[in-house]
Amino acid sequence: MTAALQLSTPRSVCSESCPVGTRKIIPNVTLFCCFNCIPCSEGEITNMTDMDNCLRCPDEEWPNLLNNKCIKRTVDFLSFSEYLGAIFTSAAILFFIITSTVLMIFMKYRRTPIVTANNQNLSYILLVSLMLSFLCPILFIGHPSEITCMMRQTATGLIFAIAISSVLGKTITVIIAFNATKPGSKLRKLVGSKITIAFVPLCSSGELLICIIWLICSAPFVDYDTKTVPGTIILQCNEGSILAFYLTISYIGVLALLSFCVAFFARKLPDSFNEAQFITFSMLVVCSVWASFIPAYLSTKGKYTEVVEIFAIFASALGLFGCIFIPKCYIIVCKPQLNTKKHLITKKSIMSSTM
Repeated sequence: MTAALQLSTPRSVCSESCPVGTRKIIPNVTLFCCFNCIPCSEGEITNMTDMDNCLRCPDEEWPNLLNNKCIKRTVDFLSFSEYLGAIFTSAAILFFIITSTVLMIFMKYRRTPIVTANNQNLSYILLVSLMLSFLCPILFIGHPSEITCMMRQTATGLIFAIAISSVLGKTITVIIAFNATKPGSKLRKLVGSKITIAFVPLCSSGELLICIIWLICSAPFVDYDTKTVPGTIILQCNEGSILAFYLTISYIGVLALLSFCVAFFARKLPDSFNEAQFITFSMLVVCSVWASFIPAYLSTKGKYTEVVEIFAIFASALGLFGCIFIPKCYIIVCKPQLNTKKHLITKKSIMSSTM
């Protein structure tokens, strides 16, 4: 037994070998045989024992659970197959169908007083723009591409600019119609004219100019985020120019605020089927939504920034649609006796007596 012990080679180290996934660190430079084993840092591996340095994985890869091999990262984006993507897609199609139905109702009853009041052409433009705005969230779902990245913000901004511009035109129509009834008013020539429709291209041209400059100078592009979630590549759209992104939102906010102010002052004008009160509420909803969107957008990361923007699009579009068109559809479908010239004349006489 003693001879066997004498023949065995004594160990010259005071530490066991460092397994894969760890690296050696020597706490005392004078004792090279003694070392500690520490795990590799995030994103690094060791594939052999007793390695002094860890190896960093490529950007598209991530260490496995043992930290001894680099594997492909999980790719994450808001897809059509997950619950949120499927719910948003279904909601977009449902709201599109509902808005299309209302448009057909308005076209069918286009000669009735409630449709002809406040400029029916602007109502058609507003309904079409709302139909398109309900489809905009689909651009935020699915695998990002160069086309969808360039279209999602610019198309949404331009469509909402057209929608709010038509709302502003409808409010101005109410003011013109009221003032044209005054004796000797020069605004009578504008009643029934297409001058209010000119507000739509005029007011939305600023948004169009911002979008064109944005796409030419610093267009959005597909980006890869490997920092937010460990082991995951988040596919997302980089806005390119953050300034242009906030300019598009700010322009919509300015139009909505202007429409709100004009509608607020015109809400009590004694015009039959005056929708200024409903426009006031709708603009209040739009302003509230986009004001709360900015901090919510800045505080979220990854695909949930897209979820926040989709909520903002749905909420503002539903605010416009619900406040302006639901009351009219209720009268057209459920209370047709109120949608007559006789009721129009009676309502005018009552308003005139109260004034």
